[in-house]
Amino acid sequence: MYPKDSGYYFPAEFAPHTATWLSWPHKEASWPGKLQSIYNSYSLFIKYLALSEKVCINVGTAAMQQEATAYMQAAGVNMAQVQFFLHPTNDAWCRDHGPAFLINPGADQPKMIVDWGYNAWGGKYPPYDLDDVIPTLIGKALNLPVAHPGIVMEGGSVEFNGKGTILTSRACLLNENRNPHLNQQQIEEYLYRYYGADQVLWVTEGIVGDDTDGHIDDTVRFVSEDTVLTVVEHSKKDENYALLQQNLKELSTMRVLSGKQLNIIELPMPDAVVYEDQRLPASYANFYISNKHVIVPTYRCDQDDKALQLISDCFPGRETVGIDSTDIIWGLGSFHCLSQQEPAV
Repeated sequence: MYPKDSGYYFPAEFAPHTATWLSWPHKEASWPGKLQSIYNSYSLFIKYLALSEKVCINVGTAAMQQEATAYMQAAGVNMAQVQFFLHPTNDAWCRDHGPAFLINPGADQPKMIVDWGYNAWGGKYPPYDLDDVIPTLIGKALNLPVAHPGIVMEGGSVEFNGKGTILTSRACLLNENRNPHLNQQQIEEYLYRYYGADQVLWVTEGIVGDDTDGHIDDTVRFVSEDTVLTVVEHSKKDENYALLQQNLKELSTMRVLSGKQLNIIELPMPDAVVYEDQRLPASYANFYISNKHVIVPTYRCDQDDKALQLISDCFPGRETVGIDSTDIIWGLGSFHCLSQQEPAV
């Protein structure tokens, strides 16, 4: 029995949450020379999350929990909303190593977890053994059933409208460093069975500098059942220009299950963020939707305000907040990459 056969599905991120899950950042190699400088923005992120939902944080040790508490208290986080779990991790990217929560409101057990395999984006950053078991540890902690599909899948590589449609990219899911034994059709079958979906829509590309090989959460995001925000680069000289035009062209031909054509809202890319001669995957699409806020990474450039306004217009019921992500993006991800929602049932 697959989760879909039992009526379980992965809700949209804009559906109500019980909590947001995080793994406290501690790996110096992910932010070489900058680890300490990310904690202010990271704690501010948690402050906004805690205004409308519980925040569950994986920590490796009691000392790490103490350090995390000090940073969050300094940022004014409502600590009554924060719960720590002693789950050691290799890294902080909870979107990719964290649990995929599925719900079925009519079931005796209305929530379950899918524990996909995790190999640190094609074996790029070993070790990843601790991260790989996080979903099952959380399943035990919450007393939830856990399914193990047995293939590699990352949360940042898939985007959901909550009505049966998944958006993803060929650049990532068809990369031979993930599941070389599976073709596109076979991967779609796994997505249907384990996410409770009926349709997979594919774009081709990711953005330059993205070490995940093209995660969708840097390029295209659902804001409703049939509306997406997608990033576009306006400078033809920029190396992202052609890639994102290709995605835009593909999106323009897509329809969701209801038969409606995708409503596409174009989101500008920020100015290139370069650090130590490395182009970083800075994108406004890596926002996170909490119960009452949309938390958007900003990059100290002219496009910040325009991006915030465009995103705000898509979420009239939520407050859109920009948080400086210029240091965080040195880790090659931002707020969406760092978080995973636990849906309410």
